[in-house]
Amino acid sequence: MRCLIQRVKSASVAIDQKTIGNIGPGMLVFVCATTHDNEQITTKIAKKVANLRIFSDGDGKMNHSVADVQGDILVVSQFTLAADLSRGNRPGFSNAAKNPLAEELYLYFIELLKYMGCNIKT
Repeated sequence: MRCLIQRVKSASVAIDQKTIGNIGPGMLVFVCATTHDNEQITTKIAKKVANLRIFSDGDGKMNHSVADVQGDILVVSQFTLAADLSRGNRPGFSNAAKNPLAEELYLYFIELLKYMGCNIKT
């Protein structure tokens, strides 16, 4: 599983100019299930995301998780994180998990984060 994580003041996702998910301060997480992923790997990644200390404390040091700062997480499925550029300039996406596995792991990832007490939007 691959994740691209960005700390944000706010974030939103729109489809056809209609906002379908938005958050205030927190994290934007693009997630991609790969062909080698399973529930065990997804659990490990979800724990890492939930506990990632990328928010500043009172001294300006990154010591707080998203839960510590009562932030939100916007989770977005993004298969292009599986891009393979090893054979030239045209990316290959054969490493991205196909449905139904991709959707199952994406939804499992979200449920794990919710179970860990994170406020999730998708």
